[in-house]
Amino acid sequence: MHIHNLSEENSILNTFISELRDVNIQKDSMRFRRNIERVGEILGYEMSKSFDYNSKKITTPLAETEVQAINNNVVLCSILRAGVPLHNGLLNYFDKAENAFISAYRHHLENPETFEIIVEYLACPSLEGKTLILADPMIATGQSLLATFQALKPFGTPKEIHLAAVIGAQEGVDFVAKNFPENTHLWIATIDKGLNSKGYIVPGLGDAGDLAFGVKLQH
Repeated sequence: MHIHNLSEENSILNTFISELRDVNIQKDSMRFRRNIERVGEILGYEMSKSFDYNSKKITTPLAETEVQAINNNVVLCSILRAGVPLHNGLLNYFDKAENAFISAYRHHLENPETFEIIVEYLACPSLEGKTLILADPMIATGQSLLATFQALKPFGTPKEIHLAAVIGAQEGVDFVAKNFPENTHLWIATIDKGLNSKGYIVPGLGDAGDLAFGVKLQH
């Protein structure tokens, strides 16, 4: 897997990540969602540098000229519900992309520290020969991303796969790298050291879905 860790170079991205982590700024859910969205825009911009381009003629008010246009057929898939703001940020840059949505959540077993990933909802166009972008803000164990990828296989074989994430634990990043095709690209804002006993990223930022959309009832 090709891992692009954007935290290895200083940029305005660091400011957005610090605000996402800050427990005082997190109280503003609108700002939290917007910061996730802005991270998605930056990830999309960096990702776009690896895409294919071709020449296209356009007409300005003064003359005809040639520009370089993206030649990829993009399908953007996000994992509900935490992935929605990240999806929006990527869609701001890949505005002609087709879209897919999937629900994947942790179902805790008798031991609260063990869980399985349940996929219940999936809407997806054909992926055959296209550029698939999987968006999940938090890569903890990496199991949600793998479950999503497995669920998408009946929809065709993508030409290339890109993963977009805000924060990942090293353990989860290693798991994803081991279980996804070798030529997959991971675009991630920063990588944290590890997970706690319940499988949450430390230092992380907490539950991205709850911070973006409100605390959910457990069932």
